[in-house]
Amino acid sequence: MHVTEREEFILNLLKERNFISFREIERLMTTSPATLRRDLKRLGGEGKLIRVRGGLQMAESLNDPEDVPFGSLLRPSFQENLGRNKKQKNAIGRRAAAMCNSDEAVMIDGGSTTFHMCPYLENKNLQVLTNSLHIVSALLSQKGTRITVPGGAVFPEQNIILAAVGDDCMPLFHAPKLFLGAASVGSKGLMQADILLVAAERRFIERADEVIVLVDSSKFAASSGNVVCSLAKIDVVITDNRISELQATMLQDAGINLLIAE
Repeated sequence: MHVTEREEFILNLLKERNFISFREIERLMTTSPATLRRDLKRLGGEGKLIRVRGGLQMAESLNDPEDVPFGSLLRPSFQENLGRNKKQKNAIGRRAAAMCNSDEAVMIDGGSTTFHMCPYLENKNLQVLTNSLHIVSALLSQKGTRITVPGGAVFPEQNIILAAVGDDCMPLFHAPKLFLGAASVGSKGLMQADILLVAAERRFIERADEVIVLVDSSKFAASSGNVVCSLAKIDVVITDNRISELQATMLQDAGINLLIAE
């Protein structure tokens, strides 16, 4: 098969089935595994498909949380992410915490970067809504910090609480500020690798006056995944000084307040 025929064959299979395993697609294709891997990498880079656990799905279907089973998270574990770019994440967390006013209500989404806010929230007497048990554990010893969690199932990969799609187990909670992490940020907006996180983060966004995104500069390198929200929905991005001029301009042109954590 010519390259265009192979790509058409793969995409037609996904349109019919929505999901296909790697083993099955290798069986159906008459090309070498190396060529197939290159085809899949190219299609993924063009945003036409996304690799998920055990196989492939159409990128379009992954943008709809209703299409995804309530299972397990696919991204690296919390502990794996925690050790990456730790110095930058700590600076970002400290800068984010400085934005919290005393006696304020805030929402903090689970993630290794938002987790670094916790030591700097002491003595602010905050009301915190979070879906992260790691963040709950870090805040429990802080006198005056009140913690609320949503309902749902606990996902041990991230120690995060998520409700099944269609179940709104979120408390009646509104906050001036929401602090979010991301798998990546690009021209299409804030993205997550796991579709299970998309619906939860959209619920958070609906309940916040200001959306503040905490990402180290590596999160701009590969902007692909499931879109949580467009850049227009983001008010502030806090990152480190390794962000490129092109990436900084992209954010500023979208009207986002860009803060560099030192």
